[in-house]
Amino acid sequence: MLKGKHIILGITGGIAAYKCATLTRLLIKAGAEVQVIMTPNAKQFIQPLTLSTLSGKPVISEFFTANTGQWNSHVDLGLWADALIIAPATASTIGKMAHGVADNMLVTTYLSAKAPVFVAPAMDLDMMRHPSTVRNLDLLRSYGNHIIEPTAGELASHLIGKGRMEEPENIVKVLDDFFSQGEDLKGKQVLITAGPTVERIDPVRYISNFSSGKMGFALAEECASRGAQVTLVSGLVALKTGHPSIHRIDVTTALEMHDAVMQALPQSDAVILCAAVADYRVENVADKKIKREKDTAPVIRLTPNPDIARAVGQAKRPNQVTVGFALETDNENVNAQGKLERKNLNFIVMNSLRDKNAGFQVDTNKVTIFTDKGETLEGECKSKREVAHDIIDVLHKYLLQK
Repeated sequence: MLKGKHIILGITGGIAAYKCATLTRLLIKAGAEVQVIMTPNAKQFIQPLTLSTLSGKPVISEFFTANTGQWNSHVDLGLWADALIIAPATASTIGKMAHGVADNMLVTTYLSAKAPVFVAPAMDLDMMRHPSTVRNLDLLRSYGNHIIEPTAGELASHLIGKGRMEEPENIVKVLDDFFSQGEDLKGKQVLITAGPTVERIDPVRYISNFSSGKMGFALAEECASRGAQVTLVSGLVALKTGHPSIHRIDVTTALEMHDAVMQALPQSDAVILCAAVADYRVENVADKKIKREKDTAPVIRLTPNPDIARAVGQAKRPNQVTVGFALETDNENVNAQGKLERKNLNFIVMNSLRDKNAGFQVDTNKVTIFTDKGETLEGECKSKREVAHDIIDVLHKYLLQK
């Protein structure tokens, strides 16, 4: 699927840059046309002559070619590319990309690119897990970039841990898989809910949960990248949408989310109910801040919120596909399968808080999918974008049958 594709390979100043000779060769062998862009520091680790020989194109590093004065247009490059892959991506370049610091040819081209962007980080394990790096990678994900997670092993520091750039063969496979999926959801309308709902107690207090919205936003980006028009109904989250095919509707309460979902439902081919919706709201919201009394505590009465999944299940047409989520803490399989039947879902995605690195506030997830056909599909712990890819593969199969 890479034959004839225009690939920009951005190389930054890390020891893993030596792998880019193999990566360039594999891309060329797959039929792609490769333009290499190097940061100045990258040239300390691998010679431009090596990469220009392999790619058949002069390597670009500066805004102007030194011997001719020719201007290298980052705008033209951004329009030319079918994909931009930055490998290795150092902490410095990741930070510049996340915050728009366009001080070199590579980052300027990234900011001009219209094509999908793939980022393969490579750095020492302490840099990889530093809060600033984690935050910057989250920002890149929120912009719609695809992060190719580094692997664990011996690093340049001789420490053992996560930070090795993914091997060139696997990077090429990621790109090939991306182009293979094409636009298999083109023409489909997908409705997705994400994030938490917030139920007010008084003007300054509320009831909510720990959902970050990351799984729902990953699903929205995945569907949009595969050609769908997405309506994303989101609770209060600190995330941004990056794809132009995502129409975002921000809500606060479960009632607001219910109304937005039911309004968008008739036009939708598929509904993915990923939000963490509060089951209850406060019956009588105080119009003034509730003051603390010395010896007594206020009594807060709760009333049920509408069951959005049940309402969708009751209203769905035969040609619509509905997907639910179940975050469980015990009796996981039984509870998830019971919800699948009660809510009239086509399949349900279950994860457990007992699984490490799954659930709220993390970038990874581990899920099991139960279908209305009696199938059980168990997944491994992956990034939420990779999990989203697996879920949408199942959704696509259902849509083909409608």
